[in-house]
Order: sequence, then structure tokens, then C-alpha cells
Amino acid sequence: MEGPLKELSKLDKLTEKTSKGKGPSIENSLDALLQSLREAKKRIETGNASEDTFALLAQTVDAKKKEVDEKQKEIYNGIARLGKALDKKFTQSLPTYDPLFASEASRTALERTIALHLLRTGQFATAETFIEECGMDIAPELRAQFIDLHRILTALKNEDISPALEWSRKNRTFLRSRSSPLEFHLHRSQYMRLLLSSRPSSSQPAISYANATLRPFYSEHAAEINRLMNCTIYINKLEFSPYADLASPSLHCDLQPLFAKEYCASLGMSRQVPLRVVGDIGGGGALARIEKARTVMKERKSEWSQTDELPIEIPLPPENRYHSIFACPVSKEQSTEQNPPMMMTCGHVVTKESLQKLSKSNGRVKCPYCPAESNATDALAVHF
Repeated sequence: MEGPLKELSKLDKLTEKTSKGKGPSIENSLDALLQSLREAKKRIETGNASEDTFALLAQTVDAKKKEVDEKQKEIYNGIARLGKALDKKFTQSLPTYDPLFASEASRTALERTIALHLLRTGQFATAETFIEECGMDIAPELRAQFIDLHRILTALKNEDISPALEWSRKNRTFLRSRSSPLEFHLHRSQYMRLLLSSRPSSSQPAISYANATLRPFYSEHAAEINRLMNCTIYINKLEFSPYADLASPSLHCDLQPLFAKEYCASLGMSRQVPLRVVGDIGGGGALARIEKARTVMKERKSEWSQTDELPIEIPLPPENRYHSIFACPVSKEQSTEQNPPMMMTCGHVVTKESLQKLSKSNGRVKCPYCPAESNATDALAVHF
């Protein structure tokens, strides 16, 4: 995907307001034209207009039209290059499926998912336009909460933890119920900023801050707080000490995803953006593998036997694995609701189908991994 992504990045830069292409962006050109028209209108209304005013205005209109045409041509060329890069990457035509969102309920659900995605990712202007065109009803309270989320994330990006700390204090009970380290990590970040900014002078401001804010967290984060205090010994060479990780920018950068995770959890939402997960998994190779399997099965005149599982394994990155998976050591197949993992009295686990196959006529089962024998009826279903 490197080629298409590279062309997409170029196209994105071309459409930015601060575009660094051959000429100004379309938005800047139109803004300049509107400003010239307003100035000409003002001169006409005050009676200060002359023939030169209209001649200059005509020249401005022609110049800005030319700029817009050139920029549009540049963008169209970028779109064409992106299309060629996609065609080169995806040589096979897209598969055809039956309509997935045929019912009114499914379309409404899809539109709501898109609207919430736009709000959650901070694309508020686009979200408002989309909501208005769809005629959708999103509660004002929910919109305000997403605006508040991005206000706090912007502050964290600008190294201001005050809004995030205020939210953490208000939601301390919720955070403690989740054993969340958010509030401690915010104070840790502020402490390290104070400590590093005080070099090479006294580290007393940072120590005073730690004394005032970190004490309530000592029972849960004793080892980490000890490290924070001990690193003051190496204050002038912290980057080359055993505490070098405390001087890493990641100590502060990790605050944004952690805060977004806890904020969304307080709203009853997942830690990841659902639509982004779908795009990452589908675009990351899952759809191509599924389509290939479908083609092979069609050629062999076989069908999908299960409606709730895939006939092939789809490799997923760790962050997109949401539940434990048990693979039977005997049949090498993954467990399902109909074929759950079963633990024998000896402690070894196999799937229900394997247990039945191993069972003798008298109902006894010899464990395939140890000498123990037990009754098949004594096996317990295991829930991960």
C-alpha cells in the first residue's frame, strides 16, 4: 500500500489551505477574490470608484480564476495518479455482494455509525453537515461531550494537563473502579516536566509538586514513585542514567490515547474507533483473504458450513484481538459455542467433539496428555 498512500498524502497536501504547490490553494484564491469584491463594493458605495477600480477588479477576477483553474488541474492530476496507483496495487476487480444495507433500519444504523465516527475523531464541521443532510438526531449532550474530549486532547498536545486533571478529579470514582492509572500518569508527566525544566538549578519545585500530589497514589504505584524520586540524583545527566526512560517524550505522548480511552469508556464506548477498526482489518488483508477463500470454495463446489464463523484464519494485530481463542490440541480446531473447550478432571482441556471421540463405550476418557482417566460427564466447560 506504500504507493497509493504516498499519492494520497500528496493529494491531501494539495487540498490543504496552506498548500505548498505551484500556486495558492483554491480556498485562499477565493478568499482573496471575495476581499477584492468587498473593497470594490465599498468604494462604489462611498463614491470613490473610478474606471481604474473596475479595470483592476476585472484583472483580479481573471487572475484568481486562472489560479483556481491551475490548482484544480493540479488536483485532478493527483487524483488520476492515485487511481493509477490503486489499479496497480489491486489488479483484481472488486467482488460483488448482495446489498448489505437494504433495510431502513440498517441504513439508519450505518449513518449513525458514520456520524459518531466523525464526532469522535474531531471532524465537527463535516459531522454537522452529514447529520443535517441525513436528517439524523444526535443528542446535543453527546456532541458537547465529544467537543469537550477534543478540547482536552488539544490541551494535552500543547503540554497543558490542567483540563485533563480537572476531568480526572471529577471522575475519580469511575477511574478507580477501573483501576485506571490516568490521574497518576498526568501528575507523573507534570512532575517530570517541572524536573527537566529546572535543570541545572534546584529540583525543589518538582519535589514540592510530587509531595503535594503523588502521596495518595503511593500504595498503588510505590515502585514508580520511588523511581521518580531517585532520578533526581541524576538530574543533570538523566538521559544517560538508569532512569533515561523518564526523560523520554513517550512519557507525555502516551497521555492522549490513555485519556481518550478512559473518556470514551465513561460514555460506554469502546477504546478504539469502531469504523477505523473495520477499515484497518478489512483493508489490512481480511477482505482479500475472504474473497480468495470464497473463489476457491466456489471452484470446488463447496459451501460455507457456518454462518457465524469464517472458513479461514484471519491474522489480526494484538490490538484488534478482543477475546481469548482456544485451539484444541487434538483436533487443531478453534473452539466455538457449539464445540466449547472442556476441562477433564486432570486439568487438561480439549474441545467437546474431541472429548466425545476419545470417550470409550463405558463413558471413560483417557487423557491424551497424561495417564489419567475420567468420566466424560465429569468434564467441565471452560469459559475464557
